[in-house]
Amino acid sequence: MGMKLTYLRMRMEQEIVKLQEKALEVKAKLAALGPMRPGRLTRQYKDPKAKTGAYWQLNYTYRMKSRTEYVRPESLGRIRKENGAFKKFKALVDALIDLELRISTLKSELEKGRR
Repeated sequence: MGMKLTYLRMRMEQEIVKLQEKALEVKAKLAALGPMRPGRLTRQYKDPKAKTGAYWQLNYTYRMKSRTEYVRPESLGRIRKENGAFKKFKALVDALIDLELRISTLKSELEKGRR
C-alpha cells in the first residue's frame, strides 16, 4: 500500500512540474505580445440602408464605462493588429489561470496526503 502511495505522489509531482513548465511557456508568450487594445472593430455607415458613407468604429468597455472611438482608415491595420494581440492576451491569461489552478489543486492534494 505504501509503495502505491509513493508512486501516486511521484506522478502528481511530475504532473506539477509539467504544468509549471507550460505556465512558464504561457508567461513567455504574454511577455512577447507587444501593443494591444481591447474592443470590437465594426464598419458603420452614415446611411445604413444605402450602405454609403462608411467609417470604422472601435467599441469597448473599460473600468465599467462603455467607449466608442472612430478609427481613421490609415490606422485600421494597426488597430486590427493591436485588437488581435488583446484577444491573444485574454486567451493566454485564461490558459494561465487554468494551469495555476490545476497546480494549486495538485499541491493541495499532495499536502493532504502527507498528514
